[in-house]
Amino acid sequence: MRIFLIAVCVCFSCSAGFSQSGNSAESLPKDYLSAGFHAERRQALRALMPGNSVVVIFSYPEEVFSKDVNYKYHPNPDLIYFSGYKEPNAMLLIFKEMQADGDSSFSELFFVQRKDARQEQWTGRHLGVEGVKSSLGFKRVYKGEDFGKFPIDLRKFNVIYDDLPDTAGNHTPGSLSDLVSHFVSNSAIKPKNKNLSEDLNLIYRFGNAKNLARILAYLKPRFNAPAYKEDTLLQELLAKPDSITLVAFKKKYIADPSGIIAFNNYTNTLRGIKTPDELIVLKKSIAISCLAHAEAMRAVNPQISESELEGIMLYVHKKYGAEDEGYPPIVGAGANGCILHYEENDVTHVGNQLVLMDVGAEYHGYSADVTRTFPANGKYTDEQKAIYQIVYDAQEAVFEICRPGISFDSIQFKSEEVVADGLIKLGLIKMRNEVKTYYPHSVSHHLGLDVHDKGNHDLLMENMVITVEPGIYIPAGSPCEKKWWNIGVRIEDDVLIGKSSYTLLSVDAPRKWQDVEKTIAEKSIFDEGNFPILR
Repeated sequence: MRIFLIAVCVCFSCSAGFSQSGNSAESLPKDYLSAGFHAERRQALRALMPGNSVVVIFSYPEEVFSKDVNYKYHPNPDLIYFSGYKEPNAMLLIFKEMQADGDSSFSELFFVQRKDARQEQWTGRHLGVEGVKSSLGFKRVYKGEDFGKFPIDLRKFNVIYDDLPDTAGNHTPGSLSDLVSHFVSNSAIKPKNKNLSEDLNLIYRFGNAKNLARILAYLKPRFNAPAYKEDTLLQELLAKPDSITLVAFKKKYIADPSGIIAFNNYTNTLRGIKTPDELIVLKKSIAISCLAHAEAMRAVNPQISESELEGIMLYVHKKYGAEDEGYPPIVGAGANGCILHYEENDVTHVGNQLVLMDVGAEYHGYSADVTRTFPANGKYTDEQKAIYQIVYDAQEAVFEICRPGISFDSIQFKSEEVVADGLIKLGLIKMRNEVKTYYPHSVSHHLGLDVHDKGNHDLLMENMVITVEPGIYIPAGSPCEKKWWNIGVRIEDDVLIGKSSYTLLSVDAPRKWQDVEKTIAEKSIFDEGNFPILR
């Protein structure tokens, strides 16, 4: 029961989750990434930065769930990556060179929310200045309200920063809004349109000769906005949207040594390649997800609901220490499996249909991303099996070419080729170029601190972790025989790129249709649940 305090407006935030937050060290996990890991990542960033530059990273804003209740706080993955700090109302500055300060010097400044015993009684413990120093290894740490009067002029630096967070609401000293406001004033930057910067980055990361027209068509509704019309880089591409202009666009895009473009370039480069320490955490997140998928298969039956299956997955995640899910769980039965990002999960009985479950645990900030599609009654129909096998074969074909030096375009084209040939054989399409009718999405993305993690999308490189997720979706009304309608199949696995090949990290979640049926026939730990009747 939430206590409502009329006299005080209280914001909910999560504590950092480390033993220094005040909890007993014996009762907390021992496998958080170390302060040394985050310090090494800051050094790797400095190696990429140009001279006389500073990278500025803000915390994410808190988001209202309902009136005076906020959503559970989700920290900025970039701030986690470079500091380990998981609280709101913070600002990290990383300088390329050491900065003189009287008889001492510094290369980083950290402004964080202060400790407040009265507030912490309501919202949980905060690290505060001393906690950040002792636990995260920073030397120059200050309260957020100190930044406005801190003696440094950012106009003297090449300032590199991400999209500024939306800070509408709290304007008290030390709040995120206060930090952003002083930053804009101190650095004299002109904040760019957030949608524009995100769209330019989208074109840069994913645009190629084959899909450029499709990307521009998707973004077209925004092109009349003033910021888009004033952007010369975008206008050059729109004037002549061909492969030659796209190459020129990408070269000019990454040439800017400051601002958002440089920030995305550096963080994509670093976060796209996983370190050994990261791989330990990420592999655990994936292993937990695999156990949950297998248990959902064992528990499924025609009378179960989509939300019950989601609940089983989430219980297994929590049982093994996952703090959250990396994204809203997708549990779609029948026609719902044909909705790519279906999230309602409100069907009360899945019936004798396929169930598509796209659910991944988040462990210490690192997200898995695993999808399985299985028959609720334990047996695939001939039509379901035929579609499933095409998707499986596409996955296998992509796995075989997952090695350093292969382009993301190549694995996309390979998956489309196999899916198209399979659909032609079944008579669902006539030409390969019709494959997007039933396979409308990309086959892969990076995986890590974000489920769609940062990383460069040109060539596969050693120690990248990517997904491989072909799919076929045939909603009712599709131009084919009705026996195929409402079959939606996606199989998604998490893959580590090695020196010359790949490792399937999600191998413990059954993939072959024979193994899926065998797992469904097994006894579930939830079979004996004797829940009372709700009256």
